[in-house]
Amino acid sequence: MAEPDAAPAKGFDLGRLLAERGAERYELHTRHLNHQLPRMLHTIGFDKVYERAEGAYFWDADGDDYLDMLAGFGVMGLGRHHPVVRKALHDVLDAGLADLTRFDCPPLPGLLAERLLSYAPHLDRVFFGNSGTEAVETALKFARYATGRPRVLYCTHAFHGLTTGSLSVNGESGFRDGFAPLLPDTAIEMGDLAVLERELRRGDVAAFVVEPIQGKGVHETPPGFLRAAQELLHRHKALLIADEVQTGVGRTGDFFAYQHEQGVEPDLVCVAKALSGGYVPVGATLGKEWIFKKVFSSMDRVLVHSASFGANAQAMAAGLATLAVMDDEKIVQNARVTGDLLRSRLAALVDRYELLHGVRGRGLMIGIEFGRPKSLKLRGGWAMLQAARKGLFAQMVVVPLLQRHRILTQVSGDHLEVIKLIPPLIIGEREVDRFVAAFTDVMDDAHKGSGLMWDFGRTLVKQAMVG
Repeated sequence: MAEPDAAPAKGFDLGRLLAERGAERYELHTRHLNHQLPRMLHTIGFDKVYERAEGAYFWDADGDDYLDMLAGFGVMGLGRHHPVVRKALHDVLDAGLADLTRFDCPPLPGLLAERLLSYAPHLDRVFFGNSGTEAVETALKFARYATGRPRVLYCTHAFHGLTTGSLSVNGESGFRDGFAPLLPDTAIEMGDLAVLERELRRGDVAAFVVEPIQGKGVHETPPGFLRAAQELLHRHKALLIADEVQTGVGRTGDFFAYQHEQGVEPDLVCVAKALSGGYVPVGATLGKEWIFKKVFSSMDRVLVHSASFGANAQAMAAGLATLAVMDDEKIVQNARVTGDLLRSRLAALVDRYELLHGVRGRGLMIGIEFGRPKSLKLRGGWAMLQAARKGLFAQMVVVPLLQRHRILTQVSGDHLEVIKLIPPLIIGEREVDRFVAAFTDVMDDAHKGSGLMWDFGRTLVKQAMVG
């Protein structure tokens, strides 16, 4: 007599779930999430299946390794699965803390705030949220309340987030279109002190928010600009907000990018991304005491700005562990040294390749810019791509870096002929050698004026035309 079928297993088993349904990943996204993401990945051949990751590498099901020069858009500053951060998260879960009671003062947020402020000794207090966008939203609200003024200035081509407040200070029209009306705002060209002063004279400006190095295109503020802007702002009773969501926590070879310019002391600093080692969403807004005391001016206003998951134990433990690793393993110094090496090796190729127009950045935040070639042989292909959509040549470089060399990179922004490198801050000379060798191979192919790269370019042109 046949035995009855076993009853279905009860409870939750993550390993079993992934084993049974992990192969459906692209179909699940197509049906239930942003359906354009799998479509885009398939079009450019990025629809890979990564099985595991560690440090600066991924591995696929065949055991092939992929070098990560993207770090999850800068989140994975320590690479993936750093053992110290991982252990801290196990420890905090095992501790069974009374987390998020909301009517007590747990130690971890205070300890992380104290540690963070040690890197910015001119600042006094911290508000913890859950993302870079929240950190920017906090800074905007605090600046407007503390000054009693409505308007915020920002730079053209800036990126500060995609919620309504942060979108108001986003310099890319492609992100803003269709979401108006936004907050009162005015964009200025980065470095234009005359326009900054003109806007400040109107007397309604609360703050100027700026990335010390813009993520879109990797453009650094001109020398002396932040210091001069700070002086103008303070003269007109307005605040300087430094958006360090991508540039902070060691990315540029100093803990904060504004620290590359002497005498710059922003009133508010936004931090996120790499702060938790990539494990837990976290954001932080650092600020001066008088600003916080004005916002939280009485017991009635104790919750006037808050976040349900802000300062949760897992995020705080991960942040503390990340900062400990940063110091113990000299991560900031490595970002500076390795970044200088990578940038100099790439800059040495500019005279060799006419399509390569420049290399810029600081630390391990590097922009590689392409431009119109001089030779007749290459001009036709370049013109074809530009007529279809600006930015396609940079995409033509990104694709073979992954397909042929198993290196993950990104185009720096819509319609930009710039590749941005923001790898984990733990990479060294071995990874520099691998990237430069791969990039040289791709550039050699591009300068042949024919071949696989330009064939793929025609595919991208067709895709750009259909949308």
